Amino acid sequence: MNRRRFITSICGVTMAAAWEGGLQRAAATRSDLVLALPTADQLAWQDLEMGMFVHFAPNTWQGVEQDNLSTPLSEIDPTALDTDQWAATAVDLGTRYIVFVAKHSGGFCMWQTHTTEYGIRNTPWRGGHGDVLADISSSCRKFGLKLGVYLSPRDRSQSAGIGGRCKTPALQEKYNMLYRRQLTEVLSRYGAMVEIWFDGSAVIPVGDILRQYAPHAMIFQGPEATIRWVGNEDGFAPYPAWNAIPVADARSGVATALNGDFEGGVWMPNEADVSILRPNWFWSPKSQRNLLSLDALVDIYYRSVGRGAQLLMNLPPDSTGLLPRADCVRAREFGDEIRRRFGHPLAETSGRASVIDLPLSDGGTIDTVILEEDCGGGQRVRSYRLEARTDAGWTTLGTGTAIGHKRIQSIGAVKTDRIRLTITESAAPPAIRRLAAFHTGSAPPPNWKAPADT
Repeated sequence: MNRRRFITSICGVTMAAAWEGGLQRAAATRSDLVLALPTADQLAWQDLEMGMFVHFAPNTWQGVEQDNLSTPLSEIDPTALDTDQWAATAVDLGTRYIVFVAKHSGGFCMWQTHTTEYGIRNTPWRGGHGDVLADISSSCRKFGLKLGVYLSPRDRSQSAGIGGRCKTPALQEKYNMLYRRQLTEVLSRYGAMVEIWFDGSAVIPVGDILRQYAPHAMIFQGPEATIRWVGNEDGFAPYPAWNAIPVADARSGVATALNGDFEGGVWMPNEADVSILRPNWFWSPKSQRNLLSLDALVDIYYRSVGRGAQLLMNLPPDSTGLLPRADCVRAREFGDEIRRRFGHPLAETSGRASVIDLPLSDGGTIDTVILEEDCGGGQRVRSYRLEARTDAGWTTLGTGTAIGHKRIQSIGAVKTDRIRLTITESAAPPAIRRLAAFHTGSAPPPNWKAPADT
């Protein structure tokens, strides 16, 4: 893969305080800060939390990560292709949308297009009438999933480099016209898109097309970007992973989590992508040996979704068009484990105060706390402390900085009848959408660091 709106509002900021145990505990706030605000579409996208990537191209037949254009089109015939199987696996995985690679860097098009001869139209599959993008669009509707698309600006078949950059102005003008036609076809024929990938950024002007056909989609990389790459292909976000970045970094179109800055003027959340066959994005007999373990996938979840980032997990079909059975089984194991751990909190609450109490009606043991901000007014929390009331009195369970969309905090097993969240610093009065306690009965991933992991 080729990894490489500016909305602000002045928020009224005051001192927020709460009364707890006879002591007044106040969150320090800022009166001089302009907070970046998300759009409604960005908030809705972040609430999806997880998506499934699907990489499928001539690379699949070649056993390589970058299409070398060596596969005769007569050999591309995925006779068992079943996008319902893909969508059912996405549901098992726990994802809410699919991002399909309709065109990878080789330029092969997985939909019916006459913009190029290098596409599914010129293969034996379904007599040349097959359309993988149409199939996956239908399957997503059937299984209640949203659809996104990856349309590589880079195109080896057209001699277009990273970002769609060509060697001469004449070639650039020709390729710009071709790519704009392809993007228009993809966005106008297959229903609403939740996410559009311009991997490696894009030099082709596409803003008018996006505004016409995909005004609510999240845009990955390029001048129109509304989300950003986390910065690695391992599926991990750093902590803290702030949602805001400086305006200049946002305009670059290639910002990563390293550009996060809580004082930044643009809301641009992070997306962490990883393949279940890490580091391989495409299926091959060799890449299948890299199937990640359940423990590795849980670790990825904690260090992506658990740090406020979106997680996009790739499951690639084989050359028959099916997801390998072992991958599907592992996806279901992962989905089941996340649902087991976090599907049923022992107790939860919300609040708009610097101190929030959560009683546990029968007491008991907890080992994980999930925190979420109501980010409609921006990401406000700058530091916090978690405590539990035990037989020995109030005990600190952990501390942290960013909360944002979600923060999973493993605290070690503790028996308590009440926990307390104290916001010790915030940019504006805190708004906590969720404070939830869990007993997962499982140790946190081995790479997790407590109480405040880095």
